[in-house]
Amino acid sequence: MKLYRPRLVIAALRGGAGKTVITLGLCAVLREKGLKVVSFKKGPDFIDPGWLSLVCGSECRNLDQFLMSEGELLHSFLTTATESDIALIEGNRGIFDGLDLAGTFSTASLAKLLQAPVLLIVDVTMATRTIAATIKGCQTFDPDLNMAGIILNRVAGKRQESLIRSCIDTFCEIPVVGAIPKLRSNPFPERHMGLVPCQEQEEVTKSVLWAKKIVEDYLDLPKILEIAEKNGNMDIDPDLVEHHELFPLEGASPKIGVIRDRAFWFYYPENLEQLKALGAEIVEINSLEDTQLPPVDALYIGGGFPETQAEHLSHNSSFRRSLKEQIEQGLPVYAECGGLMYLGRNLLIKDKLYPMVGALPLDFALEARPQGHGYTILEVVEENPYYPKGGIIKGHEFHYSRPLFLEPDPELAPVLKVLRGKGLDSSSDGLCKKNLFATYTHIHARGTPSWARGLVKVALLHKAAKISNENDFCQKKD
Repeated sequence: MKLYRPRLVIAALRGGAGKTVITLGLCAVLREKGLKVVSFKKGPDFIDPGWLSLVCGSECRNLDQFLMSEGELLHSFLTTATESDIALIEGNRGIFDGLDLAGTFSTASLAKLLQAPVLLIVDVTMATRTIAATIKGCQTFDPDLNMAGIILNRVAGKRQESLIRSCIDTFCEIPVVGAIPKLRSNPFPERHMGLVPCQEQEEVTKSVLWAKKIVEDYLDLPKILEIAEKNGNMDIDPDLVEHHELFPLEGASPKIGVIRDRAFWFYYPENLEQLKALGAEIVEINSLEDTQLPPVDALYIGGGFPETQAEHLSHNSSFRRSLKEQIEQGLPVYAECGGLMYLGRNLLIKDKLYPMVGALPLDFALEARPQGHGYTILEVVEENPYYPKGGIIKGHEFHYSRPLFLEPDPELAPVLKVLRGKGLDSSSDGLCKKNLFATYTHIHARGTPSWARGLVKVALLHKAAKISNENDFCQKKD
């Protein structure tokens, strides 16, 4: 099938080169011009998509060839991009950086799959003619990649910019579509190798306006739009597009709570969408402000930064107590990373203990270096309410915490064997007790469709058991 979808991939030679700020600025400027912009982020990430969702006014979706099949990825892109005037895809790391020697799952690989033109951001600090050699090297390294424009970043002055432009024009024959000078101020503070989340930024509007002004002042927007529109045609084999349609499961609609606040907000849109497609009603919960866990049939606690909100989480003791009581009574709870940390006894930060829920017999200590970072592959080796035994789960992890096991619990056992990644201890992950399942690994529902089905099924069973118990109680009372 042939489609016309103007689109651009924003890439760079390395991480920290300005991809997110430039993508945000482009989204803001294009929206102001009346265009409907949709955004995507290559790779596993929650922070950059949070900013992009905020600026675009619609959910940014992740495109990851490791976490999902190429067919599911194409379906996600096509169904979302069809509703837009232009799609902007922010790459990650260096443009050719992937899992292996072949650059598997790199930004370049994604750009070719989407048949998308690439704007390459190049840091020109203390260099001139070498910049042309670097770009030429990228062009010859992968001739099939549609490298369509160059954005120069951290330019020292007009003389350097003029010489670099001349070299690129002479040796590379690719347009320079922007030259951003060295900027003294930057309202986007960074943490953990990326931007501070917009949820923690007090002056979000100021930061977005700053990014927008950079694009307006230093980028050739008409040329950028020309590149996107000129390369707008896509020729996709329909047989390559894959999607598994979901329908509501039998039974009354279960209420699934989702904790969404400043501490927990790492949720892929598709994860919540699949729960809804299977018939669940989503109930949003605030662990910082709610005094009690509301009536729900299951609970999903995503990742986030509980360490930045540790004092607030600790002070809300009534909510923590109500959650622990419900877990002990069999409430199905699925927790990822930050959610796992919250369910432990204490969070240790710089020799200070912050009490958490206490549903798991372990503490978590925050370290200065990442304790787990990258893609994960896990084998389900024990029975549990959510995943079939023998299955393989693909996900990702990124955490600075490490678990401190306090005492053995005969009812608690890891159900996942780590084939790739760190997990709890380099060999296992996925602590399971009754209907509680807590893991360091984040999954994407498009790549792990069994997850949503498993959570909704457990919620339905729990709801049915509650109704049965209530009926038995009423009959005894009568």
